[in-house]
Parts: sequence; structure tokens; C-alpha cells
Amino acid sequence: MLKKAVMLVSGNAFGSALNLVRNLVVARILSPEDYGVAATFAITMSLVEMLSYLGLNQMIVVDRDGDDPEMQRALQGFQLLRGLFSATVLFVIARPYAAFLGVQDIAWAYQAMAVIPLVNGLQHYDMHRLRRHMQFRPAVIVQSVAPLVALLSVGPLALIWSDFRIMLGALIVQSCAMVVLSHLTARRRYGLRWDLSIMRRATMFGWPLLLNGMLLFVVFNGERLIVGRELGMAQLAVFSMAITLTLTPTLVLAGACQSLFLPALSAARENPGAFRWLGTASIEAGLAIGVLLLLGVALIGGPLVHLLLGGKYDAILSILLPIAVVQVIRVAKSGSATVALSVHRSGNAALSNAFRAASVPISWAALVQTGSLMVVIHIAMAAELIGYLAALVLAARRAGLGLGAILLPSGMVFLTLSAALVLNVAYPPRQFLLPHLSSPAPWVLAVLSVLSLATMSHLRRYVVGKLRARWARRGKDG
Repeated sequence: MLKKAVMLVSGNAFGSALNLVRNLVVARILSPEDYGVAATFAITMSLVEMLSYLGLNQMIVVDRDGDDPEMQRALQGFQLLRGLFSATVLFVIARPYAAFLGVQDIAWAYQAMAVIPLVNGLQHYDMHRLRRHMQFRPAVIVQSVAPLVALLSVGPLALIWSDFRIMLGALIVQSCAMVVLSHLTARRRYGLRWDLSIMRRATMFGWPLLLNGMLLFVVFNGERLIVGRELGMAQLAVFSMAITLTLTPTLVLAGACQSLFLPALSAARENPGAFRWLGTASIEAGLAIGVLLLLGVALIGGPLVHLLLGGKYDAILSILLPIAVVQVIRVAKSGSATVALSVHRSGNAALSNAFRAASVPISWAALVQTGSLMVVIHIAMAAELIGYLAALVLAARRAGLGLGAILLPSGMVFLTLSAALVLNVAYPPRQFLLPHLSSPAPWVLAVLSVLSLATMSHLRRYVVGKLRARWARRGKDG
């Protein structure tokens, strides 16, 4: 069971890493203006997915009839209709969307992207069905190989084009590869069926996911849209790349922690003492992921950005630490969400994210008034902090979690984040490693990060217990 979970998480991490590398390679090739346009393609796909997401791939895993071939064909038929709907929506909104971003002359590119949801509509659902039987290999292959094919396509595409069309082509290649691989790894023949009763069931199953998807779209892309509209594509490129570099590792690690803690918390629900102890360790794990991200950015963030992207993206250096602070607070909420999910309180995450979504209009108004990207970052930071506190309160009320043990770790982490913001003003990250490490800022933050990790006693006991159990099993096997 653990090996299968590790394989699934590793596959997701590998796929995310390949997508990040693809973005870095494309950014290195393109000018900031062109990469800003390329960044809007990802936002566009998120928008289309959000408008039609019903969680059909999850339904085939959890539904009582998910293993039925007729059910699978009906869901694949619904998926094709969903793809047609999404493609039509994208084609129709392409021109007003381009006008909103001030890039009316490339509306054709957003129209061309309509082929992606159309292709995705032909996906074979067998890789999702097999997850019912804890067979993750097909899904891992699809999630890992498709991004690799897209990454490998960047070189040939760069020989044909030298602008944002490289990213457009890579996204289409990745979508086609994903669909082809879903068929190659399938064990059943592909088929379609139109069943209105199953479509109604799927809609009832998916509408809460649709609402949550709308919320997450605003959370992850709201500020990017307003930055692109008000400050232009070059500023969007800088802002979007800073988010990508700091968000990707936190998403992967948070997913891994949820896979690790969720089964244990679910099993401990009937034991209040064990549940509270594991819940505290889960929240500390979210804080620890954030601290590790901040430590990495503080020590090597500036030199690494300069090495990977070159001097044309050095504007990222002034906002890298503040963006990392936003991501630290965001990922800190993941522990509370896992605790709530273990007692079937799936709405807790959406409620805590609502504060970030509600802050986007405020950010827009502030950006129009000031023209300052840092103001947008500070508003997002405040919204995430409110969301973190709300997540803790919800976990305490709905899951019976005690908060006393989490006060010291939370306090130390937020002291570290405050120090990072102050030090960033006086000692922003530098392009090269030796001058960067000669500044006091990385070392002050390193010490504070280590002290923060030292206060997480529940997580430390959990990790030590797991290591001892593994060593004991190895000794017995030996």
C-alpha cells in the first residue's frame, strides 16, 4: 500500500517537475513579453477547465458502478461532450479575453487553443478506473510521459518559431500525448455511450467540485489576470514565473503529506487522543513545508533564478521572497485541510480559500490606484494569513482539534516570515551565489527557520517513529 502511494506521489511530482522545466526552458528562449503571453495560455486552460469540471475521473473511482463497462462508456461519452462544450466556450470567449488582456492581435492563438479541450474529450478512462483496484501504473505513466513529450517538443518547435507559439505548440503536443497514452495503457476497449441518467448523476456528483474549481481558479490566477491587464505582459511574465517557481514544490509536497497523513487520521477518528496528536503533526507538516521553501529561497533563490533564466528576468529577485512568504502561508493551511477532510469536512478548504478569492477585487483596485506589484503581493499575503487562522478555527470546531500545541510553531514561523519581509527590503537576493551568501539575510533566515522546525515536536516524534519502525522491519527482515 505504501509503495503504491509513493509511486503515485512520485509520478505526480515527476510530471510537475517536467512541466516546471518546460516553463523554464520556454522562458529562457523567449523575451519576457512573449513569455507573459505564454503564461496566459495556462490561465486560459485553467479557466476552461474550471467552467466545465465535474470530477468525472474521480466519480469512476468512488461510484458504486464505476467498474461497470457501461458506466465507463457513459462517462467517456459525457467527457467528450464536456470537451466539445469547453472547446466551444474557449473559441467564443477568445476575442473578448484577448481584449481584456490588451493583446487583441493574438486572439487567434486563444482560438487555436480550443483544440486542447476537444482532444482531451477523447481521453480513455481506464487509467482512472484502475485506481479503484490500487493499480496506479497507467495513471503514473500518463502523468509522467506526456509532460516529457511536451518538454522534448520545445526544441523542434523553437526551430520553427521564436515567440509564444512555442508554448502553444507544446501544450497541444502534451494534450495529444496524454490522450494517446491513456489509450495505450488501457485494458478495456474504448467506447462511448449517451446516458442521460448517468449524466444527471455525474452532474450531481460534480457540482460542488465545479464551485470549488471556480474558487481555486480565482485563488491561483486572479492576481495574474489583473497584473497582465494593468501592467502588461512583461510584468506578468515576472510575476507568473515567481509564482510558478515557489508554488510548484509546495503543491507537490503538500500532496505527498496529505497522502501520508489522511489514511492515518481517518483510522484514528475513534481515538480522540491519537487523532489530536496526528492532527497537530499534520498541521506542523504544512508549516514545515513552508519553512523549507523559505529556507531554499533565502539561501539559493536569487542565484538559482539568475542561473536558470538569465539577466532578463532579474526583476524577479525583488519579489521572490515576498511571493515565497505568500506560498508559505498558503501551504500552511494544507495541514488543517487534511485534518478536516479526514472527518469528511471537505468544505473547510474552500472556506479558508474564500478569503484569498475575495481579496482579488481589492488587489485590482489597489493596483489601478498605485501601479505597484508589491501592493498586490501584500494584499494576497494578508488574505492568506486570515485564511490560515480561519482554517485552524474550523479544524478546532469541526474536527475537535486542540490548538494549544500549534501556537508556538505558528508563532515562530510567522516571526520568520516577518523577518524575511524586513530583510528583503534591506538585503534583496542577488544574482550570484558568493555575493548573495555574504549578505546577513540568508543566515538570519536560516537560523530562524531551524528554530521554527525545532518547535514542531509532534511532527518530529511522528518522523522519528516512522524511521524507527522502518529500521525495525529491516532488522527483522535481515
